[in-house]
Amino acid sequence: MKVENLIITNFNKREFKIHTYVLDQNPELVEQKRPLAIVVPGGSFNHLSKREGEPVALAFNNQGFNSVVMEYNLVQDPGKIYPDAGLDVLTTVKYFREHADEYHLDPKRILTIGFSAGGHVVSSANNMALSSDYQSKYGFNKDDVLPNKTILGYPLIDIKKIGFPIPDDQKDKMPVEPELLDSALGVTRETPDTFIFQAWDDPVVLIGNSIEYIDALNKNNVKTEAHLFNHGYHGFSLARHNVQTKGREWQENPHAAHWFNLAMEWLRSEWGE
Repeated sequence: MKVENLIITNFNKREFKIHTYVLDQNPELVEQKRPLAIVVPGGSFNHLSKREGEPVALAFNNQGFNSVVMEYNLVQDPGKIYPDAGLDVLTTVKYFREHADEYHLDPKRILTIGFSAGGHVVSSANNMALSSDYQSKYGFNKDDVLPNKTILGYPLIDIKKIGFPIPDDQKDKMPVEPELLDSALGVTRETPDTFIFQAWDDPVVLIGNSIEYIDALNKNNVKTEAHLFNHGYHGFSLARHNVQTKGREWQENPHAAHWFNLAMEWLRSEWGE
């Protein structure tokens, strides 16, 4: 495997980091062009969860994907979170479409996956990709920047639907545009097919986030698969023992861990594998 740390520049001239995990080529394999998983961790917009980064990327590698962990601007960075966080995602998609041959990728099988706050970034990026206003302002074409599929893990959708108050010193970093404040408002018929999972008892990102987004996808006839687990709280990542944080035994959850295999079955079905 080839691992790289790259710095690229988004459509707003902001530099950000991506970490690539590219499998070695095997000329004997039937499939020579791999799908790509772009992993966007959560972290309450003030840090990036390591448990939702490299371990997830490597899990996708194990399923024949090449993968990327993407960093995005946080509340302590200059400027607001948006539009740059969303533009980081769109720039990453475009970068790998343009470099598909170099990375042995199928440019029609690019997946974005966002956890928690990263789910807000990913779903907002999809809205921005489809917005004529953003296309005009930042000079991109939706066909270059829109992923083919999206996975959302316990995603923040409506910033008002969190289980704790936003700190006063962070409020001015949050978006004011309605379709960014609540990314369900930006869903259209062109939104990528979406897989969603969350725990019903999530006390941090309230379950109404997923329900609202599922409803928006349904109203716009976007193909969707959703799994709402009865128990799991928040931030369980792969829900496996090897990604459990000390003192948080609930993060190991064999039932909720099924989301990963279910997502892989969904992707194979959607991509005709």
